[in-house]
Amino acid sequence: MYISTLLIVTFPYQRTAGWLADLINHGEGVEVNIYYEPIDKGKLIKELTYMIGTTSVARKNIGDNQSDVDLIDTSIGHARYMRQQMQLESEDPYYLYLLVSIYAENKAELEERIRSIEAKIESMDIVARRADYRNEMGFKATLPLHQLSPELKKSTARNALTTGLATTYPFVSSEFCDNDGIFMGVNEHNQSMVIVDIFNTSLYKNANMVVLGTSGAGKTFLLQIIALRNRLQGINVMLIAPLKGHEFRRSCESIGGQFIRISPASGDCINIMEIRKSSLEIDLQDESLDSNGEPSKNSNSSLLLSKIQKLHIFFSLVFPDLTIEERQYLDDKLIEVYRLKGITFDNESLYSEEIDRASNERKFKLMPILGDLYELLAKDHNTTRMALLLKRLVSGSLQLFNQHTNVDLNNKFTVGDISELKEEILPLGMFITVDYFWDKIKEDRTQKKVIIVDELWNLIGSTGNKQTAQFILEIFKIIRGYGGSAIGATQDINDFFALEGGKYGKGIINNSKMKIVLQLEDDDAQVLRKVLKLSDEEIAKVTTFKRGHGLFYAGSNHIAIEFKASQEEKDMITTDRADLEELKKRRMATKLQDKYGEEDELDDF
Repeated sequence: MYISTLLIVTFPYQRTAGWLADLINHGEGVEVNIYYEPIDKGKLIKELTYMIGTTSVARKNIGDNQSDVDLIDTSIGHARYMRQQMQLESEDPYYLYLLVSIYAENKAELEERIRSIEAKIESMDIVARRADYRNEMGFKATLPLHQLSPELKKSTARNALTTGLATTYPFVSSEFCDNDGIFMGVNEHNQSMVIVDIFNTSLYKNANMVVLGTSGAGKTFLLQIIALRNRLQGINVMLIAPLKGHEFRRSCESIGGQFIRISPASGDCINIMEIRKSSLEIDLQDESLDSNGEPSKNSNSSLLLSKIQKLHIFFSLVFPDLTIEERQYLDDKLIEVYRLKGITFDNESLYSEEIDRASNERKFKLMPILGDLYELLAKDHNTTRMALLLKRLVSGSLQLFNQHTNVDLNNKFTVGDISELKEEILPLGMFITVDYFWDKIKEDRTQKKVIIVDELWNLIGSTGNKQTAQFILEIFKIIRGYGGSAIGATQDINDFFALEGGKYGKGIINNSKMKIVLQLEDDDAQVLRKVLKLSDEEIAKVTTFKRGHGLFYAGSNHIAIEFKASQEEKDMITTDRADLEELKKRRMATKLQDKYGEEDELDDF
């Protein structure tokens, strides 16, 4: 190892508690060493009294040099303050010695770390000097041998009282330890717990988070930890899985969540044509919150009009080359298909005469499905082309979209698995899932909720759809206004920034206050260097991380974390083949135990 020492020679006169925290938690290869040495209190008071007297006399004869006058006045002020604190506040005097040790495996890395810590020290209004030709003394001083040489003492000694010493207390809590947060793991540098409340608006501008890492780095595992622990706090969690959705099924069903599998081979369906009752509740709540409960001229906005605007986006994915005339025809048919169900722009028309026995409220009318729209399009020669394109979703291989909603949309832990949809259909499944989740997010702005999107690169990358990418970006931009958090993960960093020059990837990162970087390949790390302003040391870290380790960013604060999971969580989440094999063996052993009784009998078996 190569080792160097920095000597702290001056520091701010006014110091707050934990002012050394940034240095102590700087990162790998940097240590702060603190010596405290008591001073004879009575002797020091006499010396200060004598110094105040002689300096005051010298001041009268100093002349007109203002800088000298200011320097003497400052010295007298400090001496009087120390004497007063010792005599009236019973504080004790000490010598304080501060040394910073820097370690590295080669000279180039050592020099880089020295420059990094020097820049931080300078920003803290601290003056440090390199212990050139005295580095061996510095090394011995930082060993647990209590060998601080007289030469180093002379260079670093500074007076401090009891209160000043207390501010240097080295065992400072990381600021990533929020009272109401979820446990993420441990700080690799000082082994403190990292507990983060993403909804803490006093610390974080928004609750959004993005997780970046190579395949196998543990992104999906980490997302599920975050999801399960937020749900444990009573927060509504919604998760979209564009790839390998089956990996989320075990954890979802273990806690009684709703697993929605959008696939041609599945019976699960969310009706894209449905106007949900929660949408009306959103409108009424917005009026209550935004207008002090008084009706405004914009109250009772038409839910049908809002729904039709969303359907135009959906059908732009189904019919990507619509002409202006066809768009108008489609608009007419959408209005007509709802009118045939008795639904108009008046929200009152949404209600039927039936009463829901559970809530004692009127039910919504039966909503149209894609098949109803198809019949209208097929009858009109102006829209037969659209009917032909829609037929696949109505009676063809994708007729799963042509059903009424048949899944529970009120569960507080919902996973939308769209991983079995092929590239051309994936945007449709994505839109349908996000459309439902977005309604749930807007349902109550006073309640916390989290939407998690795995494998973002697959939706906003070079093979993604611009409308889908824009929809995802809009979620990250405005979800904060609805009391929500958007969390995304991606593995292909280059593809993540591929669509429209990286507009969507950069937009998502810029709108995420918190970022987690797991292990990356060298090329991906270099792409992120400019976006996240990674230092050479951080680049070295992220390219050598083991699975389950990562850098956590919240604003300008960066720390390395080892993410932790309990055995129960691991059993619900893991996708590692060896872990699954072990889990299978344990479950088989448990079944045999239950069947055959005590362990000795099981061994005989």
